[in-house]
Amino acid sequence: NGRAMTIGRAAILTQPHNGRAGCHYCGPCDRGCSAGAYFSSLSSTLPAAQATGNLTIRTDSIVHSLIYDETTDRVTGVRVIDRNTKEEMEFSAKLVFLNASTVGSTSILLNTKTPRFPNGLGNQSGLLGKGIMDHHFRAGASGTFEGFEDSYTFGRRPNGIYIPRFQNLPWDASSTRDFARGYGFQGGAWRQGWGRGGWTAGVGADLKNALQTPGPWGMGITGFGEILANDDNRIELTDQTDQWGIPIPRIVASLGDNELRMREGVQTDAAEMLEAAGAKDVNAYDGKYHFGEGIHEMGTARMSATPETG
Repeated sequence: NGRAMTIGRAAILTQPHNGRAGCHYCGPCDRGCSAGAYFSSLSSTLPAAQATGNLTIRTDSIVHSLIYDETTDRVTGVRVIDRNTKEEMEFSAKLVFLNASTVGSTSILLNTKTPRFPNGLGNQSGLLGKGIMDHHFRAGASGTFEGFEDSYTFGRRPNGIYIPRFQNLPWDASSTRDFARGYGFQGGAWRQGWGRGGWTAGVGADLKNALQTPGPWGMGITGFGEILANDDNRIELTDQTDQWGIPIPRIVASLGDNELRMREGVQTDAAEMLEAAGAKDVNAYDGKYHFGEGIHEMGTARMSATPETG
C-alpha cells in the first residue's frame, strides 16, 4: 500500500576519506570505531577543528551557568566547575554555543538567573523547560517465516530496515486514524539459534543435535512514535544540588491519550504488514515504554519570534 521498506541510514564511510578508513565490517559498531569509518566527533569534526589551530579542549569541566551582561543584553561567557578540584572558573567569549542536549541545555538556562531573568535566561514566557518530548517505542509485532532454510545472514551492519511514516501525512486526506501525527518502523530479520532450546520440545542428544543448526527465520518491526508537545511534560530544577553545587533537574513526563491510541495503531500496522509479507505466528506486543527510554529528548527551549511565546 505504498509503504516503503528501505535500509536504515548510518553515517559510515565505504572508502577512505580525509584520513579516515573505509568500513571493514568488523561488527561491534556500538563499541566505537577505531578506524574512524563510523562518524563521531572524535573521528571527524574534532580533528578538523584541531587542524585549524584555533581549538582548545578543556576536560573535566561541568557547566554551572552562563554569564549574562545586563548592559549589553548578551551572554558573554560560561561559568564552569572543575570536576576534580571543584574550583569555579569563568571563560569569556564573543560567541557562546549552548550544545548540552535537551536536558543539559535547559538546565543550564534555568540555572542562569539574573535580575532581568529571575526564572532562567530568556524565560520571560515561563515556557522554558516545558514541552519535553521523546520517541515512544517498544510496541510492534514479530513473526516467523517458513522456507529459506538454505540461507543465513551474511556480513555485518550497524542497523536494520526502516519503514518511514505513512499515516496522517499532509497529502493523506483520506486518513481515518484516531490520533495525530505518526510513527516509522525499525526492524530486522534473524535466524533462531541454540537459545530456542529453552522453549523447544525435546530432551537429550536429539535435542542437542537439533540445536546445532540454525532455527527458522524470524522478523520483528518496532514503531517509533511522535510525542506531542505538552506543557505538563517538563524539566524543572529542584532544591537539591549535586556534589558540585549545581541544582539537580527533575523530569516530570508521561504519555498522553494521543500517544496511547497511537501505540494501538503501531501494533495493528506492524502485524498487518508482517502477515501480508507471509509471516506466521504473528505476535503484536506493547512492551510498556517509559518516558525517556527512546533517548531522543527534544523540546523545552522553543524558538519563537516573540518573548511571550518562546
